[in-house]
This record gives sequence, structure tokens and C-alpha cells, in this order.
Amino acid sequence: IMTERRGSDLDAWIEQVRAADLPELSPFLRGLDQDHDAAVAGLTLPFTNGPCEGVNTKTKFLKRQMYGRAGFQLLRHRILLG
Repeated sequence: IMTERRGSDLDAWIEQVRAADLPELSPFLRGLDQDHDAAVAGLTLPFTNGPCEGVNTKTKFLKRQMYGRAGFQLLRHRILLG
């Protein structure tokens, strides 16, 4: 379902898991029920927030690396250069 972007098959998969009665997956299925539209869209649409998350991760890494060493100006400079 995930690698082939078949979000339309999600409902059938959920029913199969419920029929198998696996208690370990019950919380996961509850979460899928709550955000069903978002889950289907995430498995169907070609869009991703990967580049944005990469910038956030890089910024947090630099912030942790610079903690206690210098002021905001140097942190800003390193972020802009990175």
C-alpha cells in the first residue's frame, strides 16, 4: 500500500486487520480512524514535506551543537551558510 501509493486499498487492509483480531494494532487502527482522510491522502498524493523537515532537523542540530558556545548572531550566520 505504501510503496505503490494505493490509499484506496487502506479500508480493505483495515478490515482485514480487524478480522484478524490483533490487539497490538488496535491503538493504531483507532488513530487511523480518527485521521482517515489524512491517512488516505498521505498514501495517495505524491506530495511530501520531506524538504521542510530536513531544514528543521538541520537547524535543530546546529542549535544543539552551538548550545552555550556563542550568541544568536553566530547561530544565525551558521544557519544561513548551511
